[in-house]
This record gives sequence, C-alpha cells and structure tokens, in this order.
Amino acid sequence: MAAPQDVHVRICNQEIVKFDLEVKALIQDIRDCSGPLSALTKLNTEVKEKFQQLRHRIQELEQSAKEQDKESEKQLLLQEVENHKKQMLSNQASWRKANLTCKIAIDNLEKAELLQGGDPLRQRKTTKESLAQTASAITESLMGISRMMSQQVQQSEEAMQTLGAGDWPQAPAPPVEAFPGAWHPGSTGQEAWHRLLVRAPSRVTGQAWES
Repeated sequence: MAAPQDVHVRICNQEIVKFDLEVKALIQDIRDCSGPLSALTKLNTEVKEKFQQLRHRIQELEQSAKEQDKESEKQLLLQEVENHKKQMLSNQASWRKANLTCKIAIDNLEKAELLQGGDPLRQRKTTKESLAQTASAITESLMGISRMMSQQVQQSEEAMQTLGAGDWPQAPAPPVEAFPGAWHPGSTGQEAWHRLLVRAPSRVTGQAWES
C-alpha cells in the first residue's frame, strides 16, 4: 500500500499536468480571439485563475519534497519542481505574446468596421480614439504580466538561497517602463504595434516562482 505522502505527491503531479494543459488551451483561445475586448479580458481572467491553481499545486509538491526522508528522493522531487516552474514561466511568456496577437487583430477589425461608412472626419476621430484605447489596454496588460514574472523571478531566487541550492542564473522580466512609450498621439496603428513588438521581449529564461 502506498504511503500517504506518495499518494499526495502523485495527486500534485496529476493536478499540475491538468492545470498546465488548461493554461495552454486558454492561451490558444486568446490567440484565436477576434474580439470584442471584453471577451479577451474574460479569457485573461481565467488564465490568471489557472495560474494561481497551478502555482498552489507546485508549492505543495515543493513542500512534499522538503519533507522527504531520503536525500535522493528529495533532490529528485525538487528537480521536478524546478521543471514545473520553468514550464510555468514559459507559459507566461506565451500568454504575453498571445495578448499582443489578439489585440492587434481586434484593432484591425475595429478599423475596418469604422472605415466602412459615415462622415470621414468623424471616422478619423473615432479610429484614433479606438487605437488609443486599444494601445492603452495592451500596455496595461503587458505591464501586469511583466510585474507578475518579475516578482516570480525574484521570489525564486530568494527560495533557492533559503534552500542552499546554489546560485541560479538571473533572468529578470522586462521592466514595465518599456511599454508606456509605445503609443503617442499621431502614431499610426502599425507604428504603435511595431514599438510594442520591438520592446516586448521575445524570450524569457530562468526560474519563476511566487511563494
């Protein structure tokens, strides 16, 4: 008969795999989302909830690893924990890119609808306002994701120092100051997207964790 601790470890691993797959599915839904902005906001809320559940299960697995009597089993489980943390950080990077892709698609769709008819002067004013609102939403979303990733990297480093596991390569998340300048009056939609895509990092490496 399996020990209660072994059963708990197995359950944690099963739940981690489950939440990881659910996060990936939601990220794909964001890539496929064509609007409206409220639909994207709802998807992002669901992603955040799944990340919280995933993080909680990884915490439980890490605690179980620390409680192992055999050092070999402890180190094996801790390695699994680090792999799960890396995967979670990779998912967050994909989440950020999916938001960019979706919001560009929403902006293009809104511009096409606005330009189909009506007063030309009103169209230009409305299109400019719509672009500004969408760019602002992109900036806010990317800043939020960047803050989350930055906190997780810092907490991961602190956790590793506490465990005495040695030094880990630092991989700070992109500074949130990188995004506010991506939009300014007079910019075209494509110019704003270009600034965002250039300034948003395409790759994040390292360990991420939130205690």
